[in-house]
Amino acid sequence: MAKKGKNGIIHLENSPYILSYAAAVGKKEGEGPFAAYFDCVDMSPSPDGCSWEQEESGLQQKALHTALKKGGFEASDIDILYAGDLLNQSISSTFGLREFGIPFVGLFGACSTMSLSLSMASLAVDSGAAEKAAAVTSSHFCTAERQFRTPVDYGGQRTPSAQWTVCGSGAVIVGKSGKVRICDILLGKITDLGQTDANNMGAAMAPAAADTISRYLDATETEPSDYDMIVTGDLGTVGSQLLHELLIGTGIDISLVHKDCGMMIFDLEKQDVHAGGSGCGCSASMLCGYILRKMEEGELKNVLFCATGALMSTTSSQQGESIPGICHAVHLTA
Repeated sequence: MAKKGKNGIIHLENSPYILSYAAAVGKKEGEGPFAAYFDCVDMSPSPDGCSWEQEESGLQQKALHTALKKGGFEASDIDILYAGDLLNQSISSTFGLREFGIPFVGLFGACSTMSLSLSMASLAVDSGAAEKAAAVTSSHFCTAERQFRTPVDYGGQRTPSAQWTVCGSGAVIVGKSGKVRICDILLGKITDLGQTDANNMGAAMAPAAADTISRYLDATETEPSDYDMIVTGDLGTVGSQLLHELLIGTGIDISLVHKDCGMMIFDLEKQDVHAGGSGCGCSASMLCGYILRKMEEGELKNVLFCATGALMSTTSSQQGESIPGICHAVHLTA
C-alpha cells in the first residue's frame, strides 16, 4: 500500500510499473529533433469539416489505441482511465476517449496533466483499486490559442516569451510488472508569485517547479546528481532559466541533469516557436516517446518527471487575476 512520507511524498510500496506507452503528434512536432521516437506522426492536412478540437481528440484516440496495441491489451482490460486536457470541460478527452468504454475519471492539471494522471493511475494500481489503469492527455496549438489567447485566424503577433502549444498526446498503461517502475510521487502545491502575462507561461510555472523539486529532494535526501535526468514539463527558455535561479537561491543546482520538454521537442534554432513548446501534449509526448524508450533501453535509469501547469482560465485572465502554477513529480526507475 502507498505510504506517506516527509513533505507529503507518497511511496508506492507495491511497485506499479509502466506496461505500455505511446505518443501521437502533429506535423510540426514530426519535423523536430525527436520525430523518430513518436509512434504516430500526422503529416496530412485535416479532413474537410474537421475542427481543431476534433483533431485533438483524434490524437488522444491514436495514442491510447497504440498504447493498448503495443501492450497486447484490449480496452476492456483497463479498469480506470484518467485523462484531461486544456480545454473547457476537458472536451478533447471526453469526446476523444468515449468510444473506448473504459470507466473514466476526468482531470484538470493544465500542462501538468501527464504527471497528474500518471500519479492517479499509479495510486489506483498500488492500492489494488485497479489491475491496470491508463493515463492520457493532449494539447493542440490552434485549440489552445483560440481558447486562451488570440485565435490563429487573426494573425496576432506573439511575444518573445510566448511558447508554441504542442499538437500531441501521450498515453501510458500502468500495471503490476514491467521494465519501468513508478517508485513514488509528490503532488504539487499551488504556487503563485503574481505573474499575470498569459504569454509568459514559463514564468508562471517556474516557482511551482522549484517548490516541488526542492521538496522532493529534501524528502528523499537525494541530490540532483543522483538522477540521470530531472525533467520539467514545458517551462521553455524563460521558465527554465528562472527555475535554475530560484533553486540556486536555495542551494540546489540542477543544471547538469535538468531537461525541459518545452526546450527539447522543437529545434529552437530552426523552428519558430519563440521560447519553446508548451501544452499538456508537450511533456506527454516526450515522456511517452523519448524518455520511456530510453529507460527501457537502459540509457536512462533514474528519472524525476515533473510536469508543470498554469492553473488559469480565460475568465480569470480577463478579470486581471494572476496565474497560479502547479508541478507534480513522479519518480521513475528502470
